[in-house]
Parts: sequence; C-alpha cells; structure tokens
Amino acid sequence: MPADVDEDKLIEQAKTDPAAFGQLYELYVDKIYNYIYYRVGNHHEAEDLTAKVFHRALNHIPHYHNWGVPFAAWLYRIARNLVANWHRDNQRRQVVPLEKVALQGDRRETPHQVAERTNERELLLEAIKELPPERQQLLTLKFVEKMSNVEIGRIMGRSEGAIKSLYHRTLVSLKDLLSEHENLFDETKLDA
Repeated sequence: MPADVDEDKLIEQAKTDPAAFGQLYELYVDKIYNYIYYRVGNHHEAEDLTAKVFHRALNHIPHYHNWGVPFAAWLYRIARNLVANWHRDNQRRQVVPLEKVALQGDRRETPHQVAERTNERELLLEAIKELPPERQQLLTLKFVEKMSNVEIGRIMGRSEGAIKSLYHRTLVSLKDLLSEHENLFDETKLDA
C-alpha cells in the first residue's frame, strides 16, 4: 500500500462514497485476483470470483469494523469463502494448464529436459491440490503473494509462530505427497 494512503480513513469514506471504495479496489484487486487464480486455476473463473469478492465487500463495507486485523484479511476471508463455495459447487478441482504455468525454459534444453521439468511441475501441482485448503492458502500467500509469516498470520488469524509451525508441517506433508506421486508415476511408466 502506498505510504501516503491512510487506509482507515479511506475505509470510513468508502462506507458512503463509491469513489473511495474504488481506491480500495485498486489497492487490492491484483492481490485478490492472484490469490483466487492460484486456488481455482482458471482466469475466467478467477475474474468472476474476484468481481464477486469486491461486490460483497461493497455491499458489506458499511458494517465493516477494524478490530485490529488488516482490511486485506477481510477481503481474503471473503475470497476464501467464495473459492470454497466454488469448489463445492463444481465438485471437482480445476487443473491449471501446465503450458500456462510453465515458465519459458532455457532454449538450449533438450526435449527430454523440458518433459522432465513439466512432469515435476505436474507432480507438484497434483500434490498441492491434495493438501487441505488452509495449507494451500498458506503456500499461495507465501510463494505467490510473497508475504512474510507475520502478514500471513494476520490474514489467517494466527500468530507468527503458528504460521511457522503450519508451514513446516505443510512442507513435510508436501514432501510425503510428492514421494507418493513419484512412486505412482514410476509404476505407471513401468506398466506402459
């Protein structure tokens, strides 16, 4: 957030002034969109859900009270609830197309190296999808939004120590899931 913006004052103005809410929207729309995109894996769905987050926030901002938790935490909570509803309504997980996630590789890579890197990303994405939503949220905030443990703690309503502990347990679980996925992948290669 720009240093010259008084968020509390802007929030109070937004309760009666749509232009002030527009400023809040501009401050947070990219972060909320990124958070949602990495949870649903589809640009169109992420755009729709982001619009719904801000529509809900606009409708409920007159009732918003700052209880010492950042305004962003309130937006992320709305986003988390909408994403959970979206997953429940769709009864399936969206798959992020690897060609959209994969970074442009080194042009000197061999086709075998590209395929191996793609398989590794696929295994990682599948393992992450098996984590509980809270742990997926933690990874998104940590690696996509590049937030500190303190910032993540504020959003998730936990202490910095609790976030460190959850992060450690998440990495251990992810390592175990990756081992399981690699074993399954190796077995299917042998069966082919």
